[in-house]
Amino acid sequence: MTTQTDRPEATESLDTSGLLCPLPVYKAAMVLGKLREGEVLHLTCTDPGSLEDIPAMARQRGDVLLASEDRGDTQVFWIGKGAS
Repeated sequence: MTTQTDRPEATESLDTSGLLCPLPVYKAAMVLGKLREGEVLHLTCTDPGSLEDIPAMARQRGDVLLASEDRGDTQVFWIGKGAS
């Protein structure tokens, strides 16, 4: 769990609350595809599968999971855009 001071400054925010797999991953990948290297996506999900799916997506794309929080019914991620 990250603290407020550990949270990276976000370039873009995406709220996928209410969406189930694969939509949070798909929508996050679409936004990350538009960011420049080093920019940060702040992603909010309510799909419990996101706890495994989002880190896996980041690894596969070459992005960096900078921080995450499991708030019970909500999962929050900060993903840094990797080199293309």
